[in-house]
Amino acid sequence: MTDLTPLLARAERLLERLERLLPAEAAAPDWAASTAFRWRRKHNAVALVPVLRPHQIRLDDLQDIDEKKARIVANTRQFLAGKRANNVLLTGARGTGKSSLVKALLNEFAADGLRLIEVDKDDLIDLPDIVDLLEGRPEHFILFTDDLSFEDGEPAYKALKSVLDGSLAAVPDNVLIYATSNRRHLMPEYFDENAATKHKDGEVHPAEAVEEKISLSERFGLWISFYPFSQDEYLAVVNHWLGEFGVPLDAAANARGEALQWALLRGSRSGRVAWQFARDYAGRFEA
Repeated sequence: MTDLTPLLARAERLLERLERLLPAEAAAPDWAASTAFRWRRKHNAVALVPVLRPHQIRLDDLQDIDEKKARIVANTRQFLAGKRANNVLLTGARGTGKSSLVKALLNEFAADGLRLIEVDKDDLIDLPDIVDLLEGRPEHFILFTDDLSFEDGEPAYKALKSVLDGSLAAVPDNVLIYATSNRRHLMPEYFDENAATKHKDGEVHPAEAVEEKISLSERFGLWISFYPFSQDEYLAVVNHWLGEFGVPLDAAANARGEALQWALLRGSRSGRVAWQFARDYAGRFEA
């Protein structure tokens, strides 16, 4: 009879090597280390990494979006109170406060048990594993994905779609997803997709490809849309940040012309541009 011992030993060594190549399961982090965490993948390891210095922006720092603040704050309060609440998609013009609004929620409600976990788009395929770590925890978690968009066929698209509303396993009550995007439907749409549209008795039936693209955004229960700032709104944000940065009132009053020129050169009037101008302007008055 052939001695199989050397063959079995080689097979065992091969399996050990393969095990080292497989991604390790993420361990629970030190939940007391921070109120904010990032999901990080490095080589074959994944982990929830505490953010040691979370962004300190406040809700009061976000100007001229009061209605939008009220809607997302109400949804978040319901969530923290154990009531029914929706996943949120914030869409619209760049630099208008979408991601800042989510970060400000953490500062407003961290003492009430809110925790924020940032997940990059490419890591959304790990959502089921992240949710498993959070289930049963006493805190309430917002999984935050910034600047979300997909190309056709990306695996992260299906993973997010499944967790939002399509998986056999229900998402625990202490987890919501808040995402920001410049695209309302999260995927590019092309003119040639309209060629597949059928017309029957005056009714338009969109092609299935278009329906698929819309279906993901519709899984977010709350949509909040942001629009470019008017000139007055932009200047109001500039004045707010100049005050926050300690610029003297007389100097702030003289900043209007420069603030408008700054926006013109940037090709945008937004909260981000206003904040950047105020930082530049305030820097000239620092000792």
